[in-house]
Amino acid sequence: MNRRPVFLITMLCFGFAFFYIPILSMMVYSFNGSRLATVWGGFSTKWYVSLLSNRQVLKAAILSIEIAVLSATFATILGTMAGIAMARFKRFRGRTLFSGLVTAPLVMPEVITGIASLMLFILMAEYIGWPATRGFTTVTLAHITFSMVFVTTIVHSRLVQADEAIEEAAMDLGSRPWQVMKDITLPVISPAIMSGWLLAFTISLDDVVITNFTTGPGTTTLPILIWSKVKLGVTPDINALATITVVIVGIGVFIAGWLLNRAEKARERDIQLAYQANQ
Repeated sequence: MNRRPVFLITMLCFGFAFFYIPILSMMVYSFNGSRLATVWGGFSTKWYVSLLSNRQVLKAAILSIEIAVLSATFATILGTMAGIAMARFKRFRGRTLFSGLVTAPLVMPEVITGIASLMLFILMAEYIGWPATRGFTTVTLAHITFSMVFVTTIVHSRLVQADEAIEEAAMDLGSRPWQVMKDITLPVISPAIMSGWLLAFTISLDDVVITNFTTGPGTTTLPILIWSKVKLGVTPDINALATITVVIVGIGVFIAGWLLNRAEKARERDIQLAYQANQ
């Protein structure tokens, strides 16, 4: 009985070490004064200074953030609607086909999704003349198509666990469907919506495969830029860029987790107050 916790703790520590030690090593060597990424040449912050003056990196970072914010927002809207339809409308014509189309990108390799998106944009440009070139628009559309699947899955899972009796009671008391949606359904799934947006933002921000198929000249995102630089060998400026990315993402995850935890506690407090008021 005592061996099982020790084994589980050991495996947990091994898993965390296997994942985080390379990241910590990368962060340490981002302060390396040498041009060789694996040879320590003393503590230096010159690579961070050079990054701040690198217009190519800054332009790619701004472009990646713009695409990620836009695609995550639209993916969240479309994914939330799809998740609500799958959870609240149990039977409708074509539901099986709709569910299969929604979940297919989850198990489909990204390279297949990238090729399919590329062929779609080529055919659209040939027959209707839009999009004329591949770039910001095509990358954003491809990211929306891919990331909305994850939002749909998260929202659907949250709605399946929610109690439909509350919504039915509100309808019995005379509330319109849009009022039930605004006052009950959306507040209940708001943590799932925020989680879906964050996941869609992260997927869009670090995507390489789909972006590589749908991008064009003059539209270089940050992951594509890093990938092109790594082909020539890892340098300390890449370590510095990756360290900044890890720190920013870590801060964002911490703030999002704090907000979600705060919203969940506020919702539980409101439920308890409502329950006490009805006693």
